[in-house]
Amino acid sequence: MTTIVPAAQATLGGGCFWCIEAALKLLDGVIAVTSGYSGGAVENPTYQQICTGDTGHAEVVRVDFDPSIIDYRTLLTAFFTIHDPTTLNRQGNDIGSQYRSVVFAHSSAQAAEAQALIKEFDAARIWSAPIVTAVLPAPTFWPAEEYHQNYFARNPTQGYCQAVVAPKVAKLRKRFTERLKPG
Repeated sequence: MTTIVPAAQATLGGGCFWCIEAALKLLDGVIAVTSGYSGGAVENPTYQQICTGDTGHAEVVRVDFDPSIIDYRTLLTAFFTIHDPTTLNRQGNDIGSQYRSVVFAHSSAQAAEAQALIKEFDAARIWSAPIVTAVLPAPTFWPAEEYHQNYFARNPTQGYCQAVVAPKVAKLRKRFTERLKPG
């Protein structure tokens, strides 16, 4: 008899969700990555609404993963590898609170793990500035519009994808070679 391990979830924001989605979905044990919005005051916001920065939402991804294949710490380490967690409300040229670095924890264990990892990274001085990533309880997740889902895979030659998403995907591939999905 095969034991089925239930999927766990992580909700992470680190700039444009196209980048985070494209990179994290490459990891073995990641079942699904859905782009969306969390942390704001408007129910079921649209992309146009959150782009104003007025709703309080962050662009995030919800990651469904199999913890028997990839643990939360490894997933967080990959997340921190592919974005700059030291810039407040921005990633590169993407500026605004919707691009903030945030871990929306689904449990107190996830929050503790994220806070411990941030402390370790800051102590190791991996970045030249302190990490500003917020660790907060997971609020409602609102899936983004369909055209945002799997965006990089469907638009690899689009300018933003080539200039911004592809380098982050390449960085994850290089740093996590042994953790990529087979094939």
